[in-house]
Amino acid sequence: MEKKYSVVIHPSKEIIDSIKTMKEDLASKIGWFNSKNSVAHITICEFKIDESQIGKFKQKLFKITDTFTPFNVHLNHFGAYDSGAFFIGPDEDSKANLKPIMKKTQNSMQLSNLTKSSDPHISIGRKLSPESIKIANDLFTTIDMHFLCDTIILRELDPIKKQFFVLETFPFGSNPQPELIQGSLF
Repeated sequence: MEKKYSVVIHPSKEIIDSIKTMKEDLASKIGWFNSKNSVAHITICEFKIDESQIGKFKQKLFKITDTFTPFNVHLNHFGAYDSGAFFIGPDEDSKANLKPIMKKTQNSMQLSNLTKSSDPHISIGRKLSPESIKIANDLFTTIDMHFLCDTIILRELDPIKKQFFVLETFPFGSNPQPELIQGSLF
């Protein structure tokens, strides 16, 4: 049976709890919204495959995360996309560290139906009206959070709850593989 999966980065439990409170505060002002009940995360990619193939993708994730070295992420601003997403963004140094992790993970999956994220962020709400985004901007003005990025999470969508749940965690192994360089023999 085909199932939907996502590959994400989770911040620390403290940040997840803080963002859950922020989402509840926003809901008290605007009512229910998309992503209200979603656990805080930075999306790397989403895909659908037959559940019988998931073992192969777990192996790919283990292999790629073994090459990553943990690093600190600093979340320091709020923003919004034209799509109506209101989010927390990382500083430029964190973004520069997150983007290669995201790209290498996406490339390792080797799937044609991969939905990729290219701009690292943690969504507070999605598909918000311009009025709701203004309320969110007025409610949340400053943020200064740090976490150690040292794992990637594979999640599976529960079709009944319409929420992802953690399937497996892949720790960073700090074993960078040498880049293959095409050279000349003579």
